[in-house]
Amino acid sequence: MRQFIVEKGKEKNGLIQLEGKDYRYLRQVLRVRAGDMVSVRLPSGDLKNATVASVDESARRVILQVCADTGRTITRGVQAGEVDVAAGSGGVNGAAVVEYWLFQFLPRPQKFELIVRQATECGVSVIVPVAGEYSEKSSVASLQGAKKERLERIIKEARQQSGSPVDTQVLEPVPLEKAIELWNEACGAAGVENADGTSVGFVLSERDDCSGNLRATVQKAGGIKKIKKAAIAVGSEGGISPEEVKLLEEKGLFVPVHFAVNILRCETAALYGIAAVQSEIQGGVI
Repeated sequence: MRQFIVEKGKEKNGLIQLEGKDYRYLRQVLRVRAGDMVSVRLPSGDLKNATVASVDESARRVILQVCADTGRTITRGVQAGEVDVAAGSGGVNGAAVVEYWLFQFLPRPQKFELIVRQATECGVSVIVPVAGEYSEKSSVASLQGAKKERLERIIKEARQQSGSPVDTQVLEPVPLEKAIELWNEACGAAGVENADGTSVGFVLSERDDCSGNLRATVQKAGGIKKIKKAAIAVGSEGGISPEEVKLLEEKGLFVPVHFAVNILRCETAALYGIAAVQSEIQGGVI
């Protein structure tokens, strides 16, 4: 774990009171003791160090105290503070902070959970589940109620393990037309440079006859210096229909791109696509 995500309402006057699942995680997994220091991500997004002020075994409660101490924490591996810098929190070498969106055409629930976990670890800001032509109707229904809570837990766990400073959000399932509308609204004028920077969008195509070029599109948009928002659309198990690719291209200004690799499962394609787009945009500034 590189950071502990503090949910809203748990922090008051510099003290964080944790019970239930949070208590079990801290005690049984991290085995914290009074005096230990943990990196915590507050609801505001700030990363702070917190000291374990007390552990009450009978009440099954742990109280953390937020402090300014920058000493070593019990969190393992690369620290969350280092991840913040590497991800461009406030910019790296003058580079902009890019907001990444994933438009995922809904696959089976178990695969979607894996995609959400991996996208969160990669720092994707917004995941939009799209009810596409090849999506199973049961997949849409599965995102309601308890399943939505499960996705929130998956996101929290992924952020704690990866140290991601990005508060990843999964929106409600929408048809493709609504998804494009959400993207265009987020960008102002989709794909057009404005005061907030430039946006770019890509849709992964199984067909190798598409003319889109990832590198050329990123370079034309100005790369990491100019791009503020980037989106990638990935199909479900059956892919994306030609009509849907055309709709994304015409109304969302998404560029169809084909990767000359082996045939990828949808969950692999999502991770591969996110990594390819991020690597091209970042241009080594990571």
